[in-house]
Amino acid sequence: MSRLLALWSAPRSRSTVFFRMMLERDDLLAVHEPFCNIANDGRTEAGDRVARTPDELMDALLELSAGTTVFFKDTTDCRYDEVFAREDFLKGARHAFLLRDPREIIPSYAAIKPDIALHEVGVEYLHRIHQAVLDAGGEPIVIDSDDLVDRPEATVRAYCAAVGLPFSADILRWQPGERQEWRQSARWHTDVSESSTVRRTERAYERTIETDPLLRRYYEHHLPLYEQLRDRRIRI
Repeated sequence: MSRLLALWSAPRSRSTVFFRMMLERDDLLAVHEPFCNIANDGRTEAGDRVARTPDELMDALLELSAGTTVFFKDTTDCRYDEVFAREDFLKGARHAFLLRDPREIIPSYAAIKPDIALHEVGVEYLHRIHQAVLDAGGEPIVIDSDDLVDRPEATVRAYCAAVGLPFSADILRWQPGERQEWRQSARWHTDVSESSTVRRTERAYERTIETDPLLRRYYEHHLPLYEQLRDRRIRI
């Protein structure tokens, strides 16, 4: 099993809850959205390393994972095309993909960033990375985030088995509070900062795919790609 574990998701897909859970482990280094940090801020930290380009980051993650298990999660509202040229990274990491229906992603994202762009929904780029892993000879894991919030223990057990980590139910609970790991993007993670476990939360939004024609067009664009990925999910 690879000691570099990647979790990719479209934004607003419960990936920070997954990351917060992984912070409860004492057998790995957890790195939060390093590719997004570079895209948005021009730098990121991975352990004791500072990276300013995606290639520097991939080098750092691969080097760090030679000595310890490294888990990172990132979202696909930003783009990092450099990954497609790095077969060592695509094949050398164990890549998992966390899904959520774009019907739910889009209103949640638009509530924080009203001028949401088509590509920022992220499902299309998630699909592209998944395909790149397949093309490189990797074996991607696909997880439905509905399973994560509705059947957390069974879903996390399945993930741990797939990536070669021991499962512990203790990681499913934690103390609420903001974490320094996501300080660069804290406004996106307020719900997780207030949480203490993996659970479903419901939100009502004024702009939805039913009320906004632009958001409806975004949904129709990304839906077939979401459905293709969902067909490959781990069955819980």
